[in-house]
Amino acid sequence: MGGRAVTLFLCGDVMLGRGVDQILAHPGDPALREAYVADARSYVRLAESANGPIPAPVAPSWPWGETLRILDEAAVDARIVNLETSVTSGGTFAPGKEIHYRMHPDNVPALAAVRPDVCVLANNHVLDFGRPGLLETLDTLARAGLRTAGAGRSAAEAHAPAAVPLPRGGRVLVFALGTASSGVPADWAATADRPGVAYVPELSLWEADAVVERIRRVRRAGDLVVVSVHWGSNWGYAVPREQVRFAHALVDGGADVVHGHSSHHPRPLEVYRDRLILYGCGDFVDDYEGISGYEQYRDDLRLAFLVSLAADSGHLAGLRMVPLRVRRMRLEAAPREDRAWLRATLDRIGRGGARVVLEPDGALALVSGP
Repeated sequence: MGGRAVTLFLCGDVMLGRGVDQILAHPGDPALREAYVADARSYVRLAESANGPIPAPVAPSWPWGETLRILDEAAVDARIVNLETSVTSGGTFAPGKEIHYRMHPDNVPALAAVRPDVCVLANNHVLDFGRPGLLETLDTLARAGLRTAGAGRSAAEAHAPAAVPLPRGGRVLVFALGTASSGVPADWAATADRPGVAYVPELSLWEADAVVERIRRVRRAGDLVVVSVHWGSNWGYAVPREQVRFAHALVDGGADVVHGHSSHHPRPLEVYRDRLILYGCGDFVDDYEGISGYEQYRDDLRLAFLVSLAADSGHLAGLRMVPLRVRRMRLEAAPREDRAWLRATLDRIGRGGARVVLEPDGALALVSGP
């Protein structure tokens, strides 16, 4: 395979439900059971009050905005997103949860617009409308020809990787895990005879060993391995010790990329043994525009991660991060001052000597590691 590189697109949480669902062509029931908001259209009004009117109904590609051009120009080999919403028209609100996300199945073209190769489902919102909602989600995505990882009709299906064939041989294997630390309820865990998510109750070395054993069972020569993990809290830059230990154990056992998500803004990145660890990719698509309270984290800014791996070894060959910002529930190019802010922040919080520079074309690039 020589020096050939494989390029992956990774991003944080993609939430096409609630307010986003309401601006698409087939909005579902807007009723919510939140403490302060009873109607999903309220989130549309918040976004419009912040940045202007949204021309609803919008085209399926609207939420992605500039992302589609970026990915086409980057000639990405595999596109991996964390789909943090159920895709269902019915179901019952999951009890004991403050927030519930769902997208109407007829709006699945809005997900298909970015042409994802893998939709990660191991997160704390995929069962927001119960197991019937999960089953409808799985059926809808399968009918649309979209691969999933991290949830299934059984534990075996939930823990199995999604396999993306590469044009010159080999595969990208995507394993996905949902952790208790991100708010995944324990009873959402898939079992031998119960649908659910690939659940990790704690970030222990024993749990990491179980993932490593699954990797060893299915990996073939030429395969690249991504482990996608929904973990941790929503805000802050600190990376808990157990996350670092868990991520390092995954790399030691064969993972080429650890794709972390759950936080509403990017968290530190690290290069460990020539492999990339993203501790938090931040949000990517959602309806949070206009919500105040954590402005210091600039959660209106988003990153498209373009990860290049050496095909023959899985070593990190390059990382480019394209800064975007959300306006009217659409991703647009971030202005220069925002790109500079992201560069300085990522450079400051990086682990293990990871440094970030601003390139002439406006992208951010990782330039060194340990």
